Amino acid sequence: MSTVNHDVPTLAPPRVEEVGEDVFAYIQPDGGWWINNTGFLVGGRGVISVDACSTVRRTRAYLDAIATVTPQPVRTLINTHHHGDHTFGNHLFDRATIVGHEATRAGVLAWGEPKSAPYWTDVDWGDVVVEPPFLTYTDSVTVWADELRADVRHVGLPAHTTNDSIVWLPERKVLFSGDLLFNGGTPFLVQGSVAGAIRVLEEVVAPLGATTIVPGHGAVSGPGLIDDVLGYLRFVQKAARDGRAAGLTPLETARELDLGQYADLLDSERIVGNLYRAYAELEGGPLGRPVDVAAALTDMVAFNGGRPLTCLA
Repeated sequence: MSTVNHDVPTLAPPRVEEVGEDVFAYIQPDGGWWINNTGFLVGGRGVISVDACSTVRRTRAYLDAIATVTPQPVRTLINTHHHGDHTFGNHLFDRATIVGHEATRAGVLAWGEPKSAPYWTDVDWGDVVVEPPFLTYTDSVTVWADELRADVRHVGLPAHTTNDSIVWLPERKVLFSGDLLFNGGTPFLVQGSVAGAIRVLEEVVAPLGATTIVPGHGAVSGPGLIDDVLGYLRFVQKAARDGRAAGLTPLETARELDLGQYADLLDSERIVGNLYRAYAELEGGPLGRPVDVAAALTDMVAFNGGRPLTCLA
């Protein structure tokens, strides 16, 4: 394990952890809003990166961290989904082929440039240039670091978003889950599906038999993290059923809700957005269908006492 010094004001500096031979996780505490994990595979002639970071200085710090491990250039950058904490730094990978699902490319373009206001505290994004994946797939693609195979698979259903992919290293039993899994933070599914995420974790992720999981946010974990996140998702579904039956809005349900064992997760205001999604699924229609994300975020700010959501990116 090594530590990289940089000027990003977080609770602790990012760290590089070797999670398998020539396989590394880059963990950014505290894993809250816009503070994601990445990772990289080192080959004899180049590096494969799993995701970028949210700001210019965070992505540069990540590239500096890679350089402490190997002098080889990053030749391939995989985006696990379209959210900006995983993609805004794409443009800094100068010579890399950027790989992602077709819908990830569309999502990056639709999201556009980063913005803090009015939902988050101010962030110094830097001079971000929106750079979507330009090598896309519909189901899966395989990339190689020398003889190490990395299977990049779309999960098949809306989950965290409508375009989530995992990066699975079968020889190492290492999984880069993207934001299908959070460790110590509240999962967020307003652009995806609660029901879909449950199915994906049960039917796609758990059967892999990963022994090491690099989540999208939070510390490296083992397979027990899957059950932890499933427990939260089922909790959201029950809260939505009860709240809707009582005639409450998602915000009203969140305010009445005892988060119990989930109260200490980071960014607890995400319960409101998750309830928006769960309510929509109770109304029927296709999983992942659009909901009013702006209304959900506005209600999350209201749940937070009217204050913008805290972001340390």
